[in-house]
Amino acid sequence: MSSALQLAQGALLTAHGLDARHLEQVFGKMFAHRVDYADLYFQYSRAESWSLEEGIVKSGSFSIDQGVGVRAVSGEKTAFAYSDDITLAALEDAALATRAIARQGGKQVAAHLHAGKAHALYLPHDPIATLKADDKVALLEKLERMARSLDPRVTQVMANLAGEYDVVLVARSDGLLNADIRPLVRVSLQVIVESNGRREQGSAGGGGRFGYDYFSEEILQRYAKEAVHQATVALEARPAPAGNMTVVLGSGWPGILLHEAVGHGLEGDFNRKGSSAFSGRVGQRVAAKGVTVVDDGTIKDRRGSLNMDDEGNPTQRTVLIEDGILRGYLQDSMNARLMKVPVTGNARRESFAHLPIPRMTNTMMLNGDKTPEEIIASVKYGLYAANFGGGQVDITSGKFVFSTTEAYMIEDGKITYPVKGATLIGNGPEALTRVSMIGNDMALDPGVGTCGKEGQSVPVGVGQPTVRIDGLTVGGTA
Repeated sequence: MSSALQLAQGALLTAHGLDARHLEQVFGKMFAHRVDYADLYFQYSRAESWSLEEGIVKSGSFSIDQGVGVRAVSGEKTAFAYSDDITLAALEDAALATRAIARQGGKQVAAHLHAGKAHALYLPHDPIATLKADDKVALLEKLERMARSLDPRVTQVMANLAGEYDVVLVARSDGLLNADIRPLVRVSLQVIVESNGRREQGSAGGGGRFGYDYFSEEILQRYAKEAVHQATVALEARPAPAGNMTVVLGSGWPGILLHEAVGHGLEGDFNRKGSSAFSGRVGQRVAAKGVTVVDDGTIKDRRGSLNMDDEGNPTQRTVLIEDGILRGYLQDSMNARLMKVPVTGNARRESFAHLPIPRMTNTMMLNGDKTPEEIIASVKYGLYAANFGGGQVDITSGKFVFSTTEAYMIEDGKITYPVKGATLIGNGPEALTRVSMIGNDMALDPGVGTCGKEGQSVPVGVGQPTVRIDGLTVGGTA
């Protein structure tokens, strides 16, 4: 039995007078009528956040949450109930509530519980306890001093430090019992600069599944430099031109465009229902040759990684698009069963009070064979998008709109001047077919991504090399 499972059983079962026998008893009540599948999702979480503004740590928050979600599945129907009271009585009440979807038929018997397998991608420790409160305040104050010392035009600094400690345990009607202990930390920095009456802002940050000791002097200095650089570049930026042009996307965080414009369309629920632009296209060419996209939840310490998904299945590396050919979708257990394909370990939920749905973990485009310099030199006239802000995508049509936070013009194979107000407008599946050059500098984002879907937010990662896309629409201000 893994240490994570032992710790989770102690915190979520033993502490509340429960054991495996009680869970089997709950499944027995749910299976008194015919259902295809059932699971119990126990969770205990602690979270904190510290925020600095105007040189002072003005706010701090700390929360503790715990509970259990009870789910039964019959065909395409799902019944779900949850309680923040972890007791046998609450579990049995929730189990009875889920039986409304049961089919007619004889009594079934759930399997006896046994320990499942999971990865060991991060240490099962509490990151909140890795730094004293005074030291957390000092970290934010140091970050502010670093940012202000880099440029006298910095007029305002806002910094945030956040940490989570999540203990989850999954029990399933097929007998699997599995657990994960998930640390998560993040530092965010935003600066405002002002010159000659013009004000601009820049941001940076990072994190992952480790303790606060990750944020060394060197790491904090890097965040400060990135945020101030982005803001001061914006001070010099000219209005962006508009029109159809070649766009070069930088490596790392610009993979958020891939995540939004393509990744969501490759999730199993959208494709089972036929509502994705990629529905029914497995085995077909959906991207230019050389484009390979994977979702990998097994990268050590990454923000989007998990030892197991929220149905207890080990996460995995799933090839979605291989050399331009669509190979498959991201699956949870229900959609995989209905589509008659294997699960991929991508069932995720925000908390015990939410249903699991297929979601991305760390989604990235793999390396090509060009250097970034070769790609820039190949462009006669176009836009270099080094960093992105927010964006929107329509899953059904694949249409997207993304705003850049740092962008430059390319003229005669050289990056010339920065521009502001540039938005990228296009169609995700179509944009994949317009990829003409792929760099050899694939990088992952620094650990800041959060993905929203159906009202649920989960941490994710993105990544890509430098990529040239021909014929994207750029919306500008010039």
